[in-house]
Amino acid sequence: MAPEKKKKKVTLWSKFIILMGIVGPGLITANIDNDAGGIATYSLAGAQTGYRLLWVLFPITVALIMVQEMSARMGIVSGKGLADLIRERFGLKITFYTVIFLIIADLGNTMAEFAGIAASGEIFGVSKYISVPVCSIFVWLLVIKGDYKIVERVFLAGCTVFLAYIVSGFLAGPDWQMVATSVFVPNIKEIQYTDMPIIVGLMGTTITPWMQFYIQSAVVEKGISVKHLWESKIDVIVGCLFMFMVTLFIIVCCATIIYPSGVSITDAKDAALALEPLAGKYSSILFGIGLFNASIFAAALLPLATSYYVCEGLGWESGVDKSFKEAPNFFTIFTALIVLGALAILIPGIDLFGILIWSQVINGILIPLILLFIIKLCNDPDVMGEYTNSPSYNFFCYGIVGLMFFVNAALIWFEFIAN
Repeated sequence: MAPEKKKKKVTLWSKFIILMGIVGPGLITANIDNDAGGIATYSLAGAQTGYRLLWVLFPITVALIMVQEMSARMGIVSGKGLADLIRERFGLKITFYTVIFLIIADLGNTMAEFAGIAASGEIFGVSKYISVPVCSIFVWLLVIKGDYKIVERVFLAGCTVFLAYIVSGFLAGPDWQMVATSVFVPNIKEIQYTDMPIIVGLMGTTITPWMQFYIQSAVVEKGISVKHLWESKIDVIVGCLFMFMVTLFIIVCCATIIYPSGVSITDAKDAALALEPLAGKYSSILFGIGLFNASIFAAALLPLATSYYVCEGLGWESGVDKSFKEAPNFFTIFTALIVLGALAILIPGIDLFGILIWSQVINGILIPLILLFIIKLCNDPDVMGEYTNSPSYNFFCYGIVGLMFFVNAALIWFEFIAN
């Protein structure tokens, strides 16, 4: 009789090694969402409202965790990207029109990232005619010449630079007891009518369509298996919590320094420049570094996400690990978005603000619809098998969809009707 094989004991260290191998898609997706537009929104929130809207970040983060977890779980279980599944389950016509509107929105968002690169360069005295072309070539070469592992490692390294905002927050010297109270004890009575556009902006800039497509494509390309679903959930949760911390410290920094001074700002560049005379050059420099880091990596990730879902939706080959010859459409779309986004910033007189507003409106219209696709697919046994949503999970997810419909209706109201 053959001797029984001893089962290998799974140690805490081996679990940690497995987790480190899985970490990436969740952490990157959540934190690259802290892009130029997001940082501008957070800066305005702190500079105009102080600490009183910090509590909004907590429910937003919970909602983001739930949405990102569904997308990652769906990619791992099905082995397919979101656009691929939408095409299979809802038809090519719906997929085509969804993709068209997403491309328009993402082109506007890509322009915003290059605007962030230009603005952060100017903080350090570098002309946009130097910073934008150099950075566009860098992000293009990163994806064209690198493979998935290299791209992921560079993005993960970029996530660590967001620590600059946390340091800026500590340098500001806030009242931490007041900060903690503002985060965990909502005072709805303090909300003013003028706060509503900022609340809408905080929600709208956090949960966006491209994020759901990217994280699902990323877990598929990384080849994460069903047995590592738990590690993927940890990746998503840690990524969203890190995003929460970065966002919190950006608002705290501006609330502590700029809000009491009454200095008026309109974007993240203004916030960085305002910090120098009020809080010292180190706070200003760190804030500027954070803006540059966020802009350059979002300028790479947004076109990459767009390339993924367009190719998946139309049945074309996609993936960073493939060569240009193997996936010509994938790399052509990526290149076109980089070129158009960079050139737009260099054109004198372009109405970038108008482009940003319209891209946000399109995002606002699409994100509830995308979430409905995700929920429907996550409840389809043919797609998810035994890993479908529970009834309680669906209850909260539909609540998020309802909230997003409300938020985006409010965005349209404030931008086009109330004004």
